[in-house]
Amino acid sequence: MTGTIGWIWGLLAQAAHGGAAEQDVGAAWNAHMIEEVADAHHFPVPFLGTEIHLPEWPPLHLGSLTIDLSPTKHVIWLLIAATLCALTMVWVARRTHGRGAERAPGGLANVIEAFVIYLRDEVAMRNIGKGGERYVPFVLTVFFFILFTNLLGLVPFGATATGNISVTAALALLSLIVIEIGGLLHLGPVPYLRTIVYVPEGLRWYMQIPMAIIMTPVEATAKLARIFALAVRLFANMTAGHFVILALLGLIFLAGASASAIKWVVWVGPVLMAVGILLLEIFVALLQAYIFTMLTSVFIGLVRHPH
Repeated sequence: MTGTIGWIWGLLAQAAHGGAAEQDVGAAWNAHMIEEVADAHHFPVPFLGTEIHLPEWPPLHLGSLTIDLSPTKHVIWLLIAATLCALTMVWVARRTHGRGAERAPGGLANVIEAFVIYLRDEVAMRNIGKGGERYVPFVLTVFFFILFTNLLGLVPFGATATGNISVTAALALLSLIVIEIGGLLHLGPVPYLRTIVYVPEGLRWYMQIPMAIIMTPVEATAKLARIFALAVRLFANMTAGHFVILALLGLIFLAGASASAIKWVVWVGPVLMAVGILLLEIFVALLQAYIFTMLTSVFIGLVRHPH
C-alpha cells in the first residue's frame, strides 16, 4: 500500500522526538488514509522518496458537460493491469497451444488453464446455457482483468483502481451493454421488449394496459439495479479492506504521541492484525473478481432465457 510503512515510521519518529502533538499525528494519519484510497494526478516512486506528477490536460467542454481526460494514478494502474493481463494470457496460450502443446503445462500456466476451464464450464456455460460459448472470451477477460487490478493494489506502492467507483461503474456499464445487446440479438426485438414491458400471461385485455404501466418501470429499474449492485459491491469491498488495514495501523497512535507511549506492545498487535487482514485481502481480490464474473454470466443467462 502506497507509502504506508514510511508514513508510520515518519509519524512515530515525530512523536518520539516531540515533533508532533497527538492531535497533529492523528490528523495527518486521517489525511493519509483518504489519500491512500483516493485518485490523484501523481503517484510515488518506490525507494526514491519522490513523486511523478502526471500531465493535466485542459478539460473538454460539451455544453454544460465537462470531461477531464487527464491521466490519473488509477488510470495508470488500469493500464498496467491490462498490459500484465494481456502478456500473461498470450504467454499461457503459447505454452498450452504452441510447440509444447503435446505436453501438459506446468506451474503458472497450469494454474491459469485450470481457472480458464473452470470459468468456461462452471461459470459461463452453466449459467448462460446454450450459446454461452460466444460469451466465454468476455467472461474470461472480465475475471482476469479485475483480478489483476485487485491484486496490484496489494503490492507495495500500488493502487487499487477497483476502489474507484468510476472504474467499477464503467465495468458494470460494459457488462450491461453485453447483457442487453446479447439478449436483443438472441430473442429478437419483440420478445426482448417483453422483458421490459412485462405483462403476466392469462390477464384479460382490460388489465394488460394497467399492468404494463405498473410493471414496466419496475422491470426497467431491476435491470439497472443489477448493474448498480455489480459496481457498488466491487467498489465497496475493495475500498473497505484498505480502510480496515489503515485503521488497524492507526491504532498505533491511540497510545499518545509521547516517547514513553511508543512501546513494542503498542504497535506489534495492530501490525499483526493488519498483516492478517492483508492476507485475507488476497482471497477477497480473487473472490470479488469471481462474484462479478458469476453475476454477469447469470444476468446474461436471465435475459437470454426469460422463462
